Amino acid sequence: MKRLLSGNEALAWGAYHAGARVATAYPGTPSTEILETIARFDDIYAEWSTNEKVAMEVALGACYAGVRTIVSMKHVGLNVAADPFMAASITGVNGGLVLICADDPGTHSSQSEQDNRHYARLAKVPVLEPSDSQEAYDMMAIAFDISEQFDTLVMVRTTTRISHSKSVVDLSRSRPAPTGEVGFPRNVSKYVMLPVNARFRHPLVEERMVKLAGFAETSPLNRVESGERNLGVITSGVAYQYAREVFPDASFLKLGITHPLPRELIRRFAGQVDRLVVIEELDPFLEEGIRAMGVEVTGKDFIPLVGELSTDVVGKGAVSAGILTEPPVPPGITAVADLPKRPPLLCPGCPHTGMFFVLASMGQRLKPPDSGDNPAKKSNLIITGDIGCYTLATYPPLNAMDTTACMGASIGQALGMEKAGIDTNIVAVIGDSTFLHSGITPLVDAVYNEGKITVVILDNGTTAMTGHQEHPGTGVSAQGNKATKVELENVVRGVGVSDVRVVDAFNMKELRAAARSALASPELAVIIVRGACAVGVPQRGEPRVVDAGKCNRCDVCLLIGCPAIQTVDDKVYIDTTLCVGDICTICQQVCPQKAITPVTGETE
Repeated sequence: MKRLLSGNEALAWGAYHAGARVATAYPGTPSTEILETIARFDDIYAEWSTNEKVAMEVALGACYAGVRTIVSMKHVGLNVAADPFMAASITGVNGGLVLICADDPGTHSSQSEQDNRHYARLAKVPVLEPSDSQEAYDMMAIAFDISEQFDTLVMVRTTTRISHSKSVVDLSRSRPAPTGEVGFPRNVSKYVMLPVNARFRHPLVEERMVKLAGFAETSPLNRVESGERNLGVITSGVAYQYAREVFPDASFLKLGITHPLPRELIRRFAGQVDRLVVIEELDPFLEEGIRAMGVEVTGKDFIPLVGELSTDVVGKGAVSAGILTEPPVPPGITAVADLPKRPPLLCPGCPHTGMFFVLASMGQRLKPPDSGDNPAKKSNLIITGDIGCYTLATYPPLNAMDTTACMGASIGQALGMEKAGIDTNIVAVIGDSTFLHSGITPLVDAVYNEGKITVVILDNGTTAMTGHQEHPGTGVSAQGNKATKVELENVVRGVGVSDVRVVDAFNMKELRAAARSALASPELAVIIVRGACAVGVPQRGEPRVVDAGKCNRCDVCLLIGCPAIQTVDDKVYIDTTLCVGDICTICQQVCPQKAITPVTGETE
């Protein structure tokens, strides 16, 4: 059977056909669709874990029980999962364990573009890199075989372009029937990492790497594609596709296993070409490893260290290095200029808008996008932010966020500022999924250390930014089954917060009252702002319109930052195709002239 699949879909099908029985993940672009795809199969357990660390730990327990297990996450997710990731390397596995880690060159949807091959080198585990969807599918079975043969966790590293690009995949395998009984073979020296056992396991890890290096020398995943002798290219992943287009006549060493390196294969290949170059995205991981072998090679002197590669980027780099006289021009490709620009804004009807408008108003931050001023510099309120779609409130006109570092950091940062002696009011903003991911522990820390900060949990009942996945606060599992719902207010009160308010995200009076009370509180205060994500609302209400006779162009409604509210011919206008109507009404509530009404109440 042949199907057109993205790399993420192909990885899921590959794991399924390789006999995986457990799949865990935390959603994060560009990896999200892996678990979304595998969760559709009935004969596999799939879960959205609370965070990546938990996902890795659940996967590790499942593989100890003897079943093949897959865990997937984006590159920064491995920062969260680093502790059990390193533990998995030292203990080894029972059933096969494969980690799919999706890097994000170009920072399309992340706060960094780190190269996670370095994690594999640190942990001393092998890395496989597919260059298209077919290889993504095929490599999953190989990865599980390597895992079980060498008693190791295996990392399959993808990048954004592999994850999201589609190509035809021959789904040539079928899912095997379960073999053997599930059970945990008690082995204290292998699974209990007391210092004495860890010391015993470390030499086994080093021995494993030697064996894996020998395996890489003869694996068909590493192959030579002979061409002209004047140029030899070593490459992997999606960079192989770009390099093939730019250097169609060159000789290639395509690496499907990028750690450990096949050293003798590389030396033989280097001896067959006049000039050797490495084409790879992000860090010079391969280049440095090859140069450390004493092999003369170039790469990052003409291939960028940052950003996503493309045929154009590689081609221009080759010209600058004197390899080509002019960059190749793919047939039929023309540049498109002057595309309309869309500023990043919260969606129409976003339940986060009201609270951000309140905070921005109280902090004297509201300024139109074209004012040229940055009111946050002289605000009387500090707003520490977190990772989620609400980070878009950073932009004008709201200007309502001052920090964003990583998942869960807003609460800890707010506490740190307060303990450093900041005498300005500090508000930490965090989403519901992010709070459950990694916001609970810093809240415990704030309770324990008697922080005097305000925490706002924006509860829209979903993991919105990555595509509306479920989480423990939704009461629905990754496979669509009813699950126990974790109530945020119970969690907050349970860790010792007494000043807790739950308010309607679309009631401006409630939002203002809650914010004023929390900021005036002598103790740690938490506001849970609850309202459904507008994208997930099945039916919209009656849209709003502007009564031109009442509107005096005070432009308060424009300061909300709602994309549905626009100006046309110097008049404020609401696009009724974008407005969510009765679900929201924030613009109607903030208009001092009462000029915004339901469409049925429109006057000429």
